[in-house]
Amino acid sequence: MSSDESGTSQQGFWPAVVVPTPAHRALAETLSYHSPQALEPGSLVRVPLGSRDVPGVVWSCPAQPPEGLNPAQMRPVASVLPGCPPLNEAWRTLVAFTARYYQRSLGEVALAALPPQLRDLQPAQWQRRLNKRAKQAAGPQPGAPLATETAPALSPEQQSCLDALATARQPVLLFGATGSGKTEVYLQAAQRLLDQDPGAQVLVMVPEINLTPQLQQRFEARFGAAQVAAMHSGLTPAQRLGNWLAAHLGQARIVLGTRMAVLASLPRLRLIVVDEEHDPSYKSQEGARYSARDLAIYRAQLESRHGPGCQVILGSATPSLETWQASLQGRYLRLNMPSRMGGGQLPALRLLDMARQPKGTVLAPALVAAIAERAARGEQSLLLLNRRGYAPVLACHACGWKSQCPSCSAFRVFHKLDRTLRCHHCGFTERVPRACPDCGNLDITPIGKGTEQLEEQVAALLSGQLRPDGQPLRVARMDADSTRAQGSLEAQLQRMHSGEVDVLVGTQMVAKGHDFRRITLVAAINADGALFASDYRAPERLFSLLMQAAGRAGREAGLSESAQMWVQTWHPTHALFSALKHHDFEAFAAQQLEERQAAQMPPFSHQALLRAEARTQEAAQAFLSAAREAARLLDGAEHLMLYPPVPMTIQRVANVERAYMLLESDSRPALQRVLGQWHAALAQCRSLPEAKGLIRWAIDVDPIAI
Repeated sequence: MSSDESGTSQQGFWPAVVVPTPAHRALAETLSYHSPQALEPGSLVRVPLGSRDVPGVVWSCPAQPPEGLNPAQMRPVASVLPGCPPLNEAWRTLVAFTARYYQRSLGEVALAALPPQLRDLQPAQWQRRLNKRAKQAAGPQPGAPLATETAPALSPEQQSCLDALATARQPVLLFGATGSGKTEVYLQAAQRLLDQDPGAQVLVMVPEINLTPQLQQRFEARFGAAQVAAMHSGLTPAQRLGNWLAAHLGQARIVLGTRMAVLASLPRLRLIVVDEEHDPSYKSQEGARYSARDLAIYRAQLESRHGPGCQVILGSATPSLETWQASLQGRYLRLNMPSRMGGGQLPALRLLDMARQPKGTVLAPALVAAIAERAARGEQSLLLLNRRGYAPVLACHACGWKSQCPSCSAFRVFHKLDRTLRCHHCGFTERVPRACPDCGNLDITPIGKGTEQLEEQVAALLSGQLRPDGQPLRVARMDADSTRAQGSLEAQLQRMHSGEVDVLVGTQMVAKGHDFRRITLVAAINADGALFASDYRAPERLFSLLMQAAGRAGREAGLSESAQMWVQTWHPTHALFSALKHHDFEAFAAQQLEERQAAQMPPFSHQALLRAEARTQEAAQAFLSAAREAARLLDGAEHLMLYPPVPMTIQRVANVERAYMLLESDSRPALQRVLGQWHAALAQCRSLPEAKGLIRWAIDVDPIAI
């Protein structure tokens, strides 16, 4: 065939574009299109895919058509997003690594990292947004002077850590006790960097949205609101787009965000802070199941290769065992801050043996008295119960009926405030029945306790107690239900800070990061659930949660001597509580690492899960069994342990059956080699007759929940 017939004489360029297609679609990583002009790599475009236009990112733009493809049949780029600088090489390399390591398609990761409106807007709509932004002059130009408040004097420990950060050339673990002033070290490290480099940018990550308001206030007070942009899913689409654009254009010098922010476009990134780095919320549980903490470490190394250097700081009072092990091996520099600001003491631990309490006790009498005593002095108490709703189950004792969700292998939770039974997995909600649906018994009762019930019972137990001003004690609740409405979280935090609330009942969302100055008593109401869980990470999570919760008490130095952490438990002699009593994370970590090493569990091995969802459990497990046999034939499989498939703990969600298979190896490269080869075999396994009914499958690398 001649060149004219083949279409190779057609003028122009042939951009390779990544589009949002999942890995199991078996499409190429990039799709080729035609463009009359050269497009810079990183440009945002819209391209035809099937019968519709989709957003895409130009990955390369060769002047010759791809070999083996007919240029005459290649479709043109539909449009180019005007006025938006291309995503730089460091960002594209980060996205490519994320896709490769976490076994997702390049387009899935690249397009998910962009704000939703940026993916959906047509060029004309985008141009209007740019014009509006230019008129508003939303952000300062890089290098604009910082409007700052006066930074406080640092303690000797803080100053020593800040000095060490100036010369550190490796990831830094800032191992500081709760209340030791880690946030001030972050602030002054950022201040020093921005003073030195007028165009530099700083990324500060927190694990959950509820931690952003107070941190954002501190950074805005120090640097000025115009310099700070937030990135999290709680913002409106317009806010997410505006803040992303401010970061991408270099106008936002400080970016605060949850795990999604690690993939934001920050062309002048010089410092990354991962606060509460141990928190499991940094590991995504849907889509590309990436660890934002691990990507932050990789991104700092990557940015250093592409620019003047980037430092990463991991901060925690209870580091993850993976991070702690890396510091023991010298791969991370550990900086210690064991003392609280102002010479304050860490709270004393008091264990309440529930076997010695009256039958049916919710709060031990001694604990109730301690809460009342503190409230009378104008101090606050925090009660931790990591279960929302009024009761986990509603039951009929006459026939055995329970509030089972019809679509999930889980119970619907009783919410008394709106008289509903609500499944926290699929969202199915209905009104509480007047009588047992099976036998008609009118006496259906709640089993177990949630935060709603605890709030009600605490208010009843303290109903006769008064505040210093003679008013009745005020009890409040903070959980995912009470903070769902727009602005409700900020309002509740303000009530706590102003002293309007005497006793706060909450889930784990109140146990970390918050700086409540008047709290002198923290109590864990039911801490035993994780002591004997099948998940080998459960003790680590429980210890971290209790240590973090204890850290909310006595943060005001003048009140620290009376600060206490109370734990109601049926197992007061458990070794975990012994380490907790002495605030001895190092002893706890040593014991846990010894157990992990003996069992060859992470961080001494590397894991991946293959998850399957299907119409039947049999189809899910048939697919996984076939995938297991296929994996045995792959290069490097001899270095892996391939476990049999099993149902997930919550086996059915929204009428979808779920199962998984675990892969384990002491060699990360061997595990990655097998995973990289596995996709073609998985596509074949999906078409097997016995796997009919399979809905989807996904690979989870470095899982944190098994």
